[in-house]
Amino acid sequence: MSTVAHSESGLPIEPVYDASSLDGFDPAAMLGEPGAFPFTRGVYPTMYTGRPWTMRQYAGFGTAKESNERYHELVTAGTGGLSVAFDLPTQMGYDSDEPLAQGEVGKVGVAIDSVEDMRVLFGGLPLGEISTSMTINAPAATLLLMYQLVAADQGVPGSKLTGTIQNDVLKEYIARGTYIYPPAASLRLISDIFAYCQREIPRWNTISISGYHMAEAGATPAQEIAFTLANAKAYVQAALAAGLDVDDFAPRLSFFFVARTTILEEVAKFRAARRIWARIMREEFGAKNPKSHMLRFHTQTAGVQLTAQQPEVNLVRVAVQALAAVLGGTQSLHTNSFDEAIALPTEKAARLALRTQQVIAYETDVTKVIDPFAGSYAIESLTNDLEEATLALITAVDDRGGAVAAIEQGFQKNEIESAAYRVAQQVDDGSRTVVGVNKYTVAEEEPYQPLRVDPRIEIDQCERLTALRRDRDNQAVTKALDTLKAAAEGSENVLPPMREALALRATGGEVAHALRAVWGTHQPSDKF
Repeated sequence: MSTVAHSESGLPIEPVYDASSLDGFDPAAMLGEPGAFPFTRGVYPTMYTGRPWTMRQYAGFGTAKESNERYHELVTAGTGGLSVAFDLPTQMGYDSDEPLAQGEVGKVGVAIDSVEDMRVLFGGLPLGEISTSMTINAPAATLLLMYQLVAADQGVPGSKLTGTIQNDVLKEYIARGTYIYPPAASLRLISDIFAYCQREIPRWNTISISGYHMAEAGATPAQEIAFTLANAKAYVQAALAAGLDVDDFAPRLSFFFVARTTILEEVAKFRAARRIWARIMREEFGAKNPKSHMLRFHTQTAGVQLTAQQPEVNLVRVAVQALAAVLGGTQSLHTNSFDEAIALPTEKAARLALRTQQVIAYETDVTKVIDPFAGSYAIESLTNDLEEATLALITAVDDRGGAVAAIEQGFQKNEIESAAYRVAQQVDDGSRTVVGVNKYTVAEEEPYQPLRVDPRIEIDQCERLTALRRDRDNQAVTKALDTLKAAAEGSENVLPPMREALALRATGGEVAHALRAVWGTHQPSDKF
């Protein structure tokens, strides 16, 4: 008797699919045409037959100068967009010379303390021509305004800037932990960013609502899209409560998902996510602009599936994951480097990761056909199953009062941790194969020389901060930070006074501390 196979989401996978698998399936209603509601087949009519997805490489380490050199290398290698990784102190709203930053400066990303660092980071790069994605959440407004100030130095107005800030704090409370302020204050700040960008930087994607980090924490594909879309609903509701019109900000919403090695379920996941979001926006929020119905997303290959054992095997994993993202209709893609389970990627590894995308785009035939899997019995059946499972989870979040209330109750976190534990058990008992880890191992690994971050970086960054505070007009900075606090205490949009403070060379940590003084910090419950 054969054992029934199951997907990553725990849904049954049949060995054979046929027409009976789609009983009750109405192709006209569920599929539509590419570029048309409900966007199951993709958000654009021509998809990659016109041009490929944006090829991004997530990069940033050490000082702004070192990261700038890597960005120039990536642009020369053919990357179509930059994706900035910030170090933990920057992500948490601390300057490099604060005690809590010790030992973490420049380690998992680039250290950015002020607009002066941002000027170095993007030196020589034409900000009016490139698209920049910044993986930053709680201090997203601060880094975006620094970017706008640097662009102004180049003579580039906000109306010409394109890119994305992640700006998704709710998933931080669920899976990642780089939050600063309590949820209500975070939602206020996000709504202020929406309103500011509508006026000042209209082509910017104001949020990248992320399932990726939940997946890295162990979420199944169904959990990944369910909890992501539930968070997205909370952001829309907060913006509406702040007086914004849904069709004024919804077209600039974007999403961020993972691509695993399980190609069929991943393709189905992306299709189900587009279909569900289109209906949520039209039916729940009354959005009329077709662009408000579109779920546009960036994809990153699965870091959690990379192995330190036999790291070259990760090249194969990343290629398979990237193919899943492309077949699923992503708008932009980052491919992980094969050595990232060991350390920050070397220059050669980062180049190979980009070349993986270029081979898929220019040497295969998958870009010649719009939605090549449409009509597949297996894909359409898996899409339907995933949609059903996802909607059940979204309903469970709604029944608990919505995303924020469910976070406070620990619902999403507990669900994800249970899924992660099941996977860990399967790897340990051998029922789940991980090549090179619990099967097909080697007696001795080949030596590998990883990239190391120079500890001198922290000293240099602290010296830069000392010089900055010595040379600027500190009285003017203090006055600007007081104005920012006053805006945070009231209902005024906090971004204009924040921009003024940053232009006077207030640091990111000083801005975050000013807001902490008004809004406080989030204290997670210890009962979950």
